[in-house]
Amino acid sequence: MPPARSHIRDLVTSYLERHPSEVPLLAALLRLLDEDAEPTSRSTVPGHITCSAVVVNHDRRVLLVHHNVFRLMLAPGGHVEAGDRSLLETALREVHEEAGIPPGALRATAAYGDLPIDIDVFDIDANPVKGEGPHQHWDFRFVFRLMDSDVEVTVQPEEVSDAQWVAFDKVTAPQLRAKLSASEV
Repeated sequence: MPPARSHIRDLVTSYLERHPSEVPLLAALLRLLDEDAEPTSRSTVPGHITCSAVVVNHDRRVLLVHHNVFRLMLAPGGHVEAGDRSLLETALREVHEEAGIPPGALRATAAYGDLPIDIDVFDIDANPVKGEGPHQHWDFRFVFRLMDSDVEVTVQPEEVSDAQWVAFDKVTAPQLRAKLSASEV
C-alpha cells in the first residue's frame, strides 16, 4: 500500500508553512490531493509524486548521480513503490538502489527531520516505450547527513552511470541550491 494521502497532505502543508511563496507552484499538486487519483502512481496524469534523497557528507558536499534517461546530474531518486510506507522511505530506498548507500548510514537532519527540504516541479517528456505521455513530477527532496564516511558509493548501471560529491553552489537545481546554501545542513 503506498503512502497515505493524509501523510502526503501533512507533508505539503508543513512544507508550505515554511515556504508560503511556493503555494502557486504546488497548486496543481494540492488539487490532485483533493481528487480520487492516486498521487504516487506513475500512471497518474497530469502528474505524480516522486522522491529524492539529498545526501550531504561531512564536507558539506552533496551526492549527485548521472541519470541515464534524463542525462543530468541529479540527487538519487525515483517513483514511489507499493511497499513504501512514507515518502521519506521512498527516498531512502532510492538512494540505496541507485548509489548503494544503506539507509542505516544516513540520518535525517535536525533542521528538516521527515519534512522535505524542497518540492520541485518539472516536466517529463513522453516515453512511448513505457506508454507514458508527457506529464509532471512533484519531486519531494529529503535531506540526509551521511553518518558513515567509509560508505562507498556504488552506482546501479541500469539507471545511473556516475556519482559525484559536489559543493552546494554546484547543485544544478537552483531552488535546492539556494535552500542548501541557506541551511544549517
